[in-house]
Amino acid sequence: MNDLAHVPELEAEPRAEEGLEKAKILLVDDEPKSLFALQELLSTLGQNLMVAQSGEEALRLALRNDFAVILLDVRMPGIDGFETARLIRSRERSKSTPIIFLTAAADEMTSMFRGYEVGAVDYLMKPVVPDVLKSKVAVFVELFRKSERLRESEDKLRRLAAHLISVREEERAHIAREIHDELGQVLTGLKMEVTWLAKRLKEKPLVEKTDSMCALIDSTVQTVRKIATGLRPEMLDDMGLVAAVGWQAKEFQKRTGIRCRAKLPAETRFDIDISTTMFRIFQEILTNVARHARATRVDIDLALAEDHVSLEVVDNGVGIQDEELHAKKSLGLLGMQERALLFGGDVRITGSPDTARGCRCPSH
Repeated sequence: MNDLAHVPELEAEPRAEEGLEKAKILLVDDEPKSLFALQELLSTLGQNLMVAQSGEEALRLALRNDFAVILLDVRMPGIDGFETARLIRSRERSKSTPIIFLTAAADEMTSMFRGYEVGAVDYLMKPVVPDVLKSKVAVFVELFRKSERLRESEDKLRRLAAHLISVREEERAHIAREIHDELGQVLTGLKMEVTWLAKRLKEKPLVEKTDSMCALIDSTVQTVRKIATGLRPEMLDDMGLVAAVGWQAKEFQKRTGIRCRAKLPAETRFDIDISTTMFRIFQEILTNVARHARATRVDIDLALAEDHVSLEVVDNGVGIQDEELHAKKSLGLLGMQERALLFGGDVRITGSPDTARGCRCPSH
């Protein structure tokens, strides 16, 4: 392979920002002289330059590292640059990594087309112009930096969302216990007092009034239980996810008239946070069915495996359009996705009639 053009004296480029991890740049060429020239040229960028002298070595490095950009020689023995680029692009970790081809091939037009077909972002002929190559690499390094900062921001926001969800669940559980225990005890005591008084009254109007008061207290007790259960079902904590899903399906059927058929496994105890996440997603799914699906039947399938728990809910309603799935107002759908992502799970919704809504999370 031809070496790079002689590297002229250049003004020093700004070094990597203090406190930031250096971006990784992969240089791939089977000619040691070309690799050395590339390293000398790009060293002033102050980034982490990694080298490979074959396509096989480049693939191994791409499996273990995230590169800001890859400079790839086209003609190499064994796996050539085109095949190397195709294999790099076929892997999830490196499918978006920018690749710049370097070549001294005479049939540059044909090679150029092949390069762009396998995903190259640029194609430079040897000997390259040092300033041009350096500026192009600097652009991709800056783009990589911005992407990293964006990912960090997303990660921080996700951790904040996880904290807020956790705090909210704890607060709901605390309020539910306070309502159930404190207010429930007061109402029970009040009913006992009214019952005691009723037994000692002889006048019919007063007896009727105490009976009315007892009925009102019973109604208030039921309301308190309903509010406490809505905040945090005791069944979820006491009996687990399977029992809670079965109970919620029955309550949904009773409240809406939509028939529910639930296929549930034997109860298995696992992480309470994941149980809570699955249960809240299930509640949101049923809420969406009631509001939008115009369904008459819902089929629920909860499956527990060694490493994950999955929930599939299928209704016979009108379905949901793709634009509705991604609408800005679809906060309920976004909330389900975010809850699942916190535990490495996902939520999938198909938009055809007989719509399926599925959730899958790790079980530990």
